[in-house]
Amino acid sequence: MPQLNGQTALVTGGSRGIGAAIARRLAADGAAVAITYTQAEQQAQEVVRDIEAAGGRGLAIRADNRAPAAIEAAVSATAEAFGSISILVNNAGIFDARPITELTLADFDRTVDINVRAVFAFTRAALAHMPDGGRIITIGSNLAQRVPWPGLSLYSLSKAALIGFTKGLARDLGPRAISVSIVHPGSTATDMNPDSGELADLQRSTMAIPRYNDPAEVASLVAWLAGPEGRGVTGAEFTIDAGTNA
Repeated sequence: MPQLNGQTALVTGGSRGIGAAIARRLAADGAAVAITYTQAEQQAQEVVRDIEAAGGRGLAIRADNRAPAAIEAAVSATAEAFGSISILVNNAGIFDARPITELTLADFDRTVDINVRAVFAFTRAALAHMPDGGRIITIGSNLAQRVPWPGLSLYSLSKAALIGFTKGLARDLGPRAISVSIVHPGSTATDMNPDSGELADLQRSTMAIPRYNDPAEVASLVAWLAGPEGRGVTGAEFTIDAGTNA
């Protein structure tokens, strides 16, 4: 029997890249999966079609991560469709890599709104529908732990904030046996950061094993944390970056 049979999951930013891989993997493991997207409706519907073609249940919901009402509506739609939210994967995020002298307060607000505030808002809203023993898994970045190049201060700030949130939340939710973890991917082959791109060799030069992650590898780690073998893990960080931060 699939390890997530009877479970329900909400994956934010699940229309492409790592988020889409996570959604497909959780569905393959038996969970009913809702994903949110902002603009990539066609890709989001493709993910749902893949899930349904394999015999699963999927749902795509448009949600602006800067709009609290949209976040609340996405959570409510998921709970209404599936009855509960036993797994929340906070994956949606943006990457703005520029020196601080080129960044404005509006840039700061946009990054923090999407990468931090929305994580707080989705988590707070989902908890109203999450049974005891649920899972909250946030996608951080290895750049929260080590910054090898200039131009990453704002992005690294936003992802580092999620580490503290994860550890504090683990303490808050321990009495309900809800485990809370953060996964830090390194360079991962997606359309936003292809392993054949102009900066790919520079990124590989920092790795102990010079190869990009496949999104499915990150999804496998998330699936383990969401499954029965991950129930004793909370307040923890997991880095999957081919040894970049070693």
